[in-house]
Amino acid sequence: MFESLAERLTRAFKHLSGGARLKEEHITATLKEVRKALLEADVALSVVKNFIHAVQIKAIGQTVNTQLSPQQHFLKLVNDELVHVMGDANVGLQLNAVPPVVILMAGLQGSGKTTTIAKLAKYLKESQRKSVAVVSADIYRPAAIDQLRTLATEVGTLFIESDPSEKPVDIVERGILQAKKQQQDVLIIDTAGRLHIDTAMMDEIKMLARVANPTEILFVVDSMTGQDAVNTARVFNEALPLTGVILTKTDGDARGGAALSIRQVTGKPIKFIGVGEKISALEPFHPERMASRILGMGDVLSLIEELDAKVDKEKAEKLAKKLQKGHGFDLNDLRDQIKQMLAMGGMASIMDKLPGMGALPQNIKAKVNDKEIIRSLAVLDSMTVHERRRPTVIANSASRIRRVAAGAGSDVQAVRKVLKQHAEMEKMMSKMSAKGGMARMMSSLKGRLPPGMMPR
Repeated sequence: MFESLAERLTRAFKHLSGGARLKEEHITATLKEVRKALLEADVALSVVKNFIHAVQIKAIGQTVNTQLSPQQHFLKLVNDELVHVMGDANVGLQLNAVPPVVILMAGLQGSGKTTTIAKLAKYLKESQRKSVAVVSADIYRPAAIDQLRTLATEVGTLFIESDPSEKPVDIVERGILQAKKQQQDVLIIDTAGRLHIDTAMMDEIKMLARVANPTEILFVVDSMTGQDAVNTARVFNEALPLTGVILTKTDGDARGGAALSIRQVTGKPIKFIGVGEKISALEPFHPERMASRILGMGDVLSLIEELDAKVDKEKAEKLAKKLQKGHGFDLNDLRDQIKQMLAMGGMASIMDKLPGMGALPQNIKAKVNDKEIIRSLAVLDSMTVHERRRPTVIANSASRIRRVAAGAGSDVQAVRKVLKQHAEMEKMMSKMSAKGGMARMMSSLKGRLPPGMMPR
């Protein structure tokens, strides 16, 4: 996420040098590079100008904190200003109104609006413990109603039927009555999208907003469209009393211009970001965490929250007890670990949240994908439970290895690679489970991690 911007900003900070003060010539040179990085990231020009001016005012002539280098001090100033530009703090949904709380979704066709509704319904159901109903008032694209029905079934939320022969206003009125009758906490309304902004579309959604009287009007926009996303958000904001924005497809956005511009241009907060295609890939937007990611410092808080929400705690406890008893780490355990990783969005998603990953060379980052992990899982799934429980059974049998390779649609080398990876992990796990093993392991990492990454 926002890899290009993170890489350019990292290069820009190299202009700073040692000393007790931030020297004006170094600040000027660095900010010139920062300005260039932001413009190349498709950040709105007005936002870039204000950003550079604010950092410059705060940086010039300041004495550097004795505990920080000039580079670290300047990084903090940039971080604080990035947080301010993106909205200072997370702004949640207003869910305290009389139920059903109505959320009206707006956006252009292709922005991922219908899928985002399903993601939001899942988030409200699982994180906020709300009962959620969804209804589609998009009568111009019949497939939209079917798509929402399918997604609602997948998420396990109430789908209120609608038909292309109905008027959107009638659908909305009936949807609110039905949600109220069935005692739903929240009703999310899907509206028609267009390939471009037109008068008829805006008039219709204004009418729906008057009829529905929603607590939230959320604008869904594709972050990968950059400056176009900001301009579209501005037009919708002028026509509707938007309460927030949801940025989709941020996992494929290397630039980040929309995320850095929308709040300043529209005055409306980004409330959620879509971080993948899976129904669970929707995150509340935290400006301070996003700034940390952009500057290559990771997002450990989001990673911890994701671990808490998606990791099977019962399995993790069983594995910990098993290792403590010296029973070893078998291929069934490796299979479980791979499944947990994929549930969290895969290796790239996890690495995106780890500190220091922004400093990795681009050719290394390009190699981080889930294809090998998925291939390993296919290999493990082709083994019997007995083989996974006793890895030596398969490791010592060429015929078993050939059978597993054929079952996984792979080759013998792929199976041997999985067995080798398991042997290395088993060795590491046995060291960690030994008394003082974790401390020894962390001690051996000293000097290999960037400054400030070593835990106390």
